[in-house]
Amino acid sequence: MAESWASSRASRAVMRANPGRDTRPELALRSAVHALGLRYRVNVRPVDDVPRTADLVFTKAKVAVFLDGCFWHGCAKHYRPAKGTTAAFWNDKIAGNRRRDADTDERLRGAGWDVVRVWEHEDPAEAASRIAGRVKSRRSPTRRSAP
Repeated sequence: MAESWASSRASRAVMRANPGRDTRPELALRSAVHALGLRYRVNVRPVDDVPRTADLVFTKAKVAVFLDGCFWHGCAKHYRPAKGTTAAFWNDKIAGNRRRDADTDERLRGAGWDVVRVWEHEDPAEAASRIAGRVKSRRSPTRRSAP
């Protein structure tokens, strides 16, 4: 067997077992956003030359939504660094994910997109409301009062 990028068979099994899309938190968020009357694309690249896939994409408003797992993306509230024999692997993995997330945000914003990050522990209805506000603010032109 070829040398794996994962630190052990157990680590490899954990990573393979995690679905790439349609997780329970994603489905709850999509349902809450849909209930607010918003329509979106699922799991697409907002910008072709940025090789990152957003969980929800509002193409006309140019809003990309990422639903981040507390463990995989290093949530300040819930993430606990790994300990033991695989600690270096997992801590490097999470640090790399955080760097990639920051790079993604910077690249998409540079291309004119608004980026919304939602943690998996957030209430879906509250997150959907926040997303709706961002989408609506980018869809409607700023109206100024007549003098």
